[in-house]
Amino acid sequence: MTADGFVLVTGGSRGIGAATATLLADQGQRVVIVDIAPEPLVGTDAILWPAPFDVASEATVTAGVADIEAAHGPITGLVNAAGVFGKMHRIERVRMEQWDREVNIDLRGTFLVARSVGVRMAARRNGAIVNVASVAGMTSGPIHAYTAAKAGVIQITQTLAAEWGRVGVRVNAVSPGFTRTAMLEAGIASGALDKELLSRPSAMNRLVEPFEVAQAIAWLLSPKSSGVTGINLPVDAGFIAGSTWTAYGGLPEAPEA
Repeated sequence: MTADGFVLVTGGSRGIGAATATLLADQGQRVVIVDIAPEPLVGTDAILWPAPFDVASEATVTAGVADIEAAHGPITGLVNAAGVFGKMHRIERVRMEQWDREVNIDLRGTFLVARSVGVRMAARRNGAIVNVASVAGMTSGPIHAYTAAKAGVIQITQTLAAEWGRVGVRVNAVSPGFTRTAMLEAGIASGALDKELLSRPSAMNRLVEPFEVAQAIAWLLSPKSSGVTGINLPVDAGFIAGSTWTAYGGLPEAPEA
């Protein structure tokens, strides 16, 4: 980060984006948030860009990034947190309009924003980008478009890291596990999701908190990770580590205190 720069957070009005913007602002960094449905973050100094920001629209992204930099200066950090969660369907019930929506927002949108911002960073020879992927992009599940899109996010993270590494721009990804956002809580409350089934496969037997993902993102943006680029960091309470143990009888329970 440079003293005159700031961090742009897409999807910053809610969920992981909001948690990240709040943390970064609390750390004293300048933060601008954009969202398709922009709402300010109460109690933080994060700056809200008031115009709706559709990450899947090339024209909106290109013009928006130019306007934001004209208003606030150079973007030195980018968090690509805008996204939509997948619809759970058997493969024969997947509707292509739903597939297109998820892929357009989660994959196309991540690429469009990363490219628009990253080209500017590369010209200035400075910057850090963190893309929010998912453990869904590293595993399988009945969320077919979402898993494909998030796997793509992991791949373009590596490609962009290689593309811009020699000009001082780092690009990394985080892959959250099941994270206790308002959207996930609503799914649990409606009965569409089961908290026990979401938590049980993880080594830590719990959901991930948004602030835990935010902490990882903040580290990847910071000089503390100056030698790190092209990685995908799972923040999943041990979901990937523990999910295959069912075949061996399940994870060991913690002894009584």
